[in-house]
Amino acid sequence: MKKFLITLVVVLVTSPFFAQGAFDKFDGQDDVTSIVVNKKMFDLMSKVKMDASDKETQQYLALIKKLDNLKVFTTKSARVENEMKAASEKYIKSSGLEELMRVNDAGRNIKIMVKSGAKDSQVKELLMFIEGGRNEDTVLMSLTGDFDLNEISVLTDKMRFPGGDVLKKATKGSK
Repeated sequence: MKKFLITLVVVLVTSPFFAQGAFDKFDGQDDVTSIVVNKKMFDLMSKVKMDASDKETQQYLALIKKLDNLKVFTTKSARVENEMKAASEKYIKSSGLEELMRVNDAGRNIKIMVKSGAKDSQVKELLMFIEGGRNEDTVLMSLTGDFDLNEISVLTDKMRFPGGDVLKKATKGSK
């Protein structure tokens, strides 16, 4: 019994350190293009010499210091799209995300969900899922940190990641 309890404690203590993220299974799949930027890279990016006299550059540098993780997965595969949709729906239910907006545009369903911070515009996590239309990529994006929603358009301008244009339109409307 004692060995069982010790084993149980070890498993419970170490599992958070080894647990994969909800969407990590898409990283490295043949039909998926992945972009993963971690806290260390954001820290390095914030130290790059840039023309800090530009207001937009100042906003960008301030924002990336607040970010922890960015994951973007894109695919044209119907099978992977279904897996991404199921994974995002399951994650939304279990993580306490709230709907920021939902759009149906030319057959493409777009959902943007957030986990709010201390203030209304403060965000701890942002999840965007864009179902692919005809010859369009399906996009699953997760962004974590402690940032202001109004700052996201600066990030989308500088990093130009898939689905960034949709996110930029959404966050401009939330100001």
